[in-house]
Amino acid sequence: MSFRNPAPTVDIIIELSDRPHRPIILIERLNSPYGWAIPGGFVDYGESVETAAKREAKEEVCLEIELIEQFYVYSDPKRDPRKHTLSVVFIATSKGEAKAADDAKNVSMFNSWNLPANLCFDHNQILEDYWRYRYYGIRPLSQN
Repeated sequence: MSFRNPAPTVDIIIELSDRPHRPIILIERLNSPYGWAIPGGFVDYGESVETAAKREAKEEVCLEIELIEQFYVYSDPKRDPRKHTLSVVFIATSKGEAKAADDAKNVSMFNSWNLPANLCFDHNQILEDYWRYRYYGIRPLSQN
């Protein structure tokens, strides 16, 4: 019997706590789908989502992070054009200089007022939800 299950992923909204206005880090993807994205990736077999988040941050932007909270789970079957994934999104903090590594072509800091237009996956929705939470304390209720 063959099972078709969504693949678990993590995305990490990394706030730089040593910068004014606490900008977040986004990566420009080296591989398809191209564009800007929240750092993250697939959870490895036998790995917790927390461990995966810390590993992906280190691999993609060369930063040690402190996980602050689990923000929300995004699971729309159309969120990733490659296959059905679900993402556990974390909010984390870090200090220092991010560097593009692994499948990141570039890395840059952004605030709510200067986000790039070409965000991948459902990251535009995730960041809208994040800024609403940061500014007004309102969490997403559902994706329906």
